[in-house]
Amino acid sequence: MIGYIKGNVLYSDAGTVLLENGGIGYEILCSGALFAKLVTDKKGEAYTYMQVREDGVSLFGFVSPEEKNMFLKLISVSGVGPKMGIGILSAMNINDLAVAIATSDVKMLSSVKGLGKKTAERIILELREKMTAGEQAIEKGKAPAQAIEKMSDKEEDAIVGLMSLGYTRSESAKAVKGAVEKGAQSLEDIIMTALKSM
Repeated sequence: MIGYIKGNVLYSDAGTVLLENGGIGYEILCSGALFAKLVTDKKGEAYTYMQVREDGVSLFGFVSPEEKNMFLKLISVSGVGPKMGIGILSAMNINDLAVAIATSDVKMLSSVKGLGKKTAERIILELREKMTAGEQAIEKGKAPAQAIEKMSDKEEDAIVGLMSLGYTRSESAKAVKGAVEKGAQSLEDIIMTALKSM
C-alpha cells in the first residue's frame, strides 16, 4: 500500500498530477486542495489511498492525514466510491464538510456535482451514526458524565463535526469548550475556532 509520496510535479491536468519520486512518476488523482498546492509549488507531498481493482490500480491524493481520513469515512458509505469521494473533497473543504454533516445540511452536500440528494442523506445519516456510536462507547468508558451534560445542542453538533474529521470525542469536546469560551457563537465559527486549537 502506497500511503505517502513526496516529490516534484512533472505534469498536471484536470485534477491529476504526475509526481516524481526516486525516478518513478506516480499519477495521482488529487483533492482540490492538494492539486492547487502541488501545481502552485511544483513539488510537495501527498497522503495517498491506493485502490486496486481488476481493471487497474488508482492513486488518490490528499493534502493532509485529516483530509485522507475524511475520504476513508466517505467511501465507507454505501454508494460512495473513491471518485465520488475525491469529487466531494474537491468541491468543499473538510471544515465545510464537517459542518454539513454536523448540521445535516443535505442541500450543501447535494450541491456537489454528481452527488444526488439520496446519497447526500445517506452520507449524513451513516457518518453521524458512526460518530454517535463512537461517542457512546467512549462515554461508557472514561468520559466524565458532568462534562457531557453541560454541552448544548450546538456544541454537540460541533463535536460531531470534529469527530467526523477523525478527532476523538475528548479532544473535540475540549476544543469546542475552548472555542465557545473565546466567543465563537455560530456552529461554523465554533468548528473553525476549535480546529485552529487542535
